[in-house]
Amino acid sequence: MNALIKTSLEQGLIFSILAMGVLITYKILNIADLSVEGTFPFGAFIFAKFISMGISSIISTLLAFFFGTLAGLLTAILFTKLKIKPLLSGILTMTLLYSVNLKINGKANIPLFSYSSIYDIASTLSVLIIITIIIKIILDEFFKTEMGYLLIATGDNEALVKSLGKNSNSYKILGLMLANGLVALSGSLMAQMQGFVDITMGSSIIVVALASIIIGDALGKRINKISNTTRAILGALIYKIIGGIAIDLGLEPSDLKAVSAIIVIAFLSYNNFFAHLLNYKKIKGGKNYADNKRPIKEL
Repeated sequence: MNALIKTSLEQGLIFSILAMGVLITYKILNIADLSVEGTFPFGAFIFAKFISMGISSIISTLLAFFFGTLAGLLTAILFTKLKIKPLLSGILTMTLLYSVNLKINGKANIPLFSYSSIYDIASTLSVLIIITIIIKIILDEFFKTEMGYLLIATGDNEALVKSLGKNSNSYKILGLMLANGLVALSGSLMAQMQGFVDITMGSSIIVVALASIIIGDALGKRINKISNTTRAILGALIYKIIGGIAIDLGLEPSDLKAVSAIIVIAFLSYNNFFAHLLNYKKIKGGKNYADNKRPIKEL
């Protein structure tokens, strides 16, 4: 397998976990959560801290997920308890985590080449495929439970959840914790793959997640039967493959942020055009259109 394609697939799988996390806040709860830009490197720094203490790579990775959920809890508390707007809550958490990340290990860049990683179990690609599939199955099954349905309903119709005697804030807290846990897990997996942790690794990571979700949605308009988690995975893989092709064609790695923005704009435009076209066809084929369509001689 071409090394560039292999790397793109590996990074795509890592970003698919990130995308599934952001999917919970962005698509299901309809919350703009920018704290992920702090949670992504937070998971990496947490992993680096525990692996340097002699804890196994598997447990260190799971601890990254756990501490990521706590970051999500902080955002949720700011949002639900202190009544701070979701966007500002995420920015405040992201800003706080920047300082926390620097304090965890005492420096901004930490090499991990001398430590074990979760990829020592098997090949990197195989491990990532297994982890991604496990997370997808768990999320799909969770969304079929009563708690999962209520989480989805909270984003769709919060008043309905309240009318059932449920506390909608509880599901917002759950969603934000689960989302940020997955984002932190993604960050820890990225750190292990690249062999180092850096304070800037979360920069613009929200754009990567949104690009993956938007690309997945564009595919979903053509293939209606695939789940949201599958769309997020496919979107992330396609996004990274496009980025890999861009580098292969001669673009500098520093140009990838511009490429990311262009990808988001292109697929958003496609989604909007498709929705407009679909709506136009429904109106054109509807009864009102037919009733108003008269022969020229009657005009």
